[in-house]
Amino acid sequence: MSENATEVVIGGVVLAAAVAFVIYAGQATGLSHSTGRYGLSASFRSLEGVQVGTDVRLAGVKVGTVSEVRLNPETYRAETQISFIDGIEIPDDSAAVISSEGLLGGNFVEILPGGSPFFYESGDEIIDTQGAVSLIQLLLRFAAGDES
Repeated sequence: MSENATEVVIGGVVLAAAVAFVIYAGQATGLSHSTGRYGLSASFRSLEGVQVGTDVRLAGVKVGTVSEVRLNPETYRAETQISFIDGIEIPDDSAAVISSEGLLGGNFVEILPGGSPFFYESGDEIIDTQGAVSLIQLLLRFAAGDES
């Protein structure tokens, strides 16, 4: 095989690897167009560690992403839009909780399903929410002996 043919083969392998990486990145970030989505809103006291693109999980399985975050200037609460995968029905008495993956892990939105036979429709608001708990504040309370 000549030197020119070797360069062409190596270039093709590099190009194929680049295309595979782009496809993988699109699927890993939820940018693939294979699934439809519907949106719900939720209002939190604190969204510490949550931003656009953060996972939304139900029973540990990713069922959506946070698609918008903004501050309500009247209530001083963080309002979010959550985009769920079509086909995932969330009971209308479910709770949205900011959870942590561990001491050094990031935060995510966890859906705690309720027992209602009725489900949220696109555009509804999740009323039962619990904001992020600051680890620093918990440690300071523990060190100070605060029982409140």
